[in-house]
Order: sequence, then C-alpha cells, then structure tokens
Amino acid sequence: MLANVQTHRSYHFSVRNIAICAMLSAVASVLMFISFSVPLMPSFIKLDLSELPALLAAFTLGPVEGIVVCLVKNLVNLFFTTTAGVGELCNFLMGAAMMIPAGLIYKKMQNRAGAVLAAVAGAVFMALVSIPVNYFISYPMYMNFMPEEAILGMYRAIWPGAGDLLQCLCVFNAPFTLVKGLLSGIVVFFLYKPLTPVFRGQLR
Repeated sequence: MLANVQTHRSYHFSVRNIAICAMLSAVASVLMFISFSVPLMPSFIKLDLSELPALLAAFTLGPVEGIVVCLVKNLVNLFFTTTAGVGELCNFLMGAAMMIPAGLIYKKMQNRAGAVLAAVAGAVFMALVSIPVNYFISYPMYMNFMPEEAILGMYRAIWPGAGDLLQCLCVFNAPFTLVKGLLSGIVVFFLYKPLTPVFRGQLR
C-alpha cells in the first residue's frame, strides 16, 4: 500500500512539473517574439525577456527544467526562424548557461540572498558564454549575408574606436547579455514568492 501511495505521489509531482514546464515554455515562447532594439547597440541585436520564465522554472523545479523551458521556446520559434535555426541554437546555449548556475545555487540557498546570488551568477555566466557562442556560431552565420566590415561598421557608428569583432563582442554584446540576464533576475525576484503557491499547488 505504501509503495502505491509513493508511486501515486511521484506521478502526481511528475505531472505537476510537466504542467509547470509547459506553461512556462508557452510564456517564454511568446516573450521571445516580443523583442525590441535598444540604444547603444546595433539594430540587429534585440532585447527580449524570454529567459524570465526559464529562470522561474530553474528556481521552482531545478536547472534541468529551466533548460527544458529554454529548449522548448527555441523549438517553437524554429517554425518562424529567419536565421536557419542558428539564432535559436545560440539563444538556447546562452539560456542554458544561465540556468545551470542559477538553478544549482538556488537549490542550495532557497532564500532571498540565494535568489540574488543565483540570478547574478547566471547572468554573468550567460554573458561570458555569449562571447564564444557569438564569435564561433552567430556571427559566422551573419557574415553569409553581410560582410564583416559592414557589421563592424554598425558597431563603429556607436563607438568609433571599436576594433575587431572579438573586441566588439566583449565591449557591446557581453554587457548587453549581462543586463538582459539581470533584468530577468530582477523580475523573477519580485514574482517568485507570489507565484510559489501556484507552482507548488497550494492554492485552495
């Protein structure tokens, strides 16, 4: 009898976790469509907050579930891709890079300090990973349609002293990615506690 109860509970939690991942993946997919240009960045670089639901999943369920949300949102956006899937691949890699430290840290420190540390560590790691991901994957794809000098020219229009591509990625893209991750972390910091009863099925 005890084994049956444990199996039922395990099944219940599994179904609940799948439902949470599905809901957050749907929100992330929508947020990925809502992107906009920002000042001091080339026009082809857009800001979106689609890592926000994935971070909620990482805090609520763990880093694996956060990565799953990143994967699903990019699979959905493959149907509308304008980058032959390269943009989605890079977005997934950077999102996963954020979820791993964020989810692991919050799993060990489930308090406000842990949430802040997790979000900051995740944003920093995502920013660092963005450099090789963009340098070796994203920008080689862009250069099939736009010469490297034209891309560099867009950076130099903002900062005339911009040098080669790697420097531009370090000066522009990495800080941009860091701010993007921190914005998601700030929103999650304020949303997580009010949403916790919903995620844990404690509403009456």
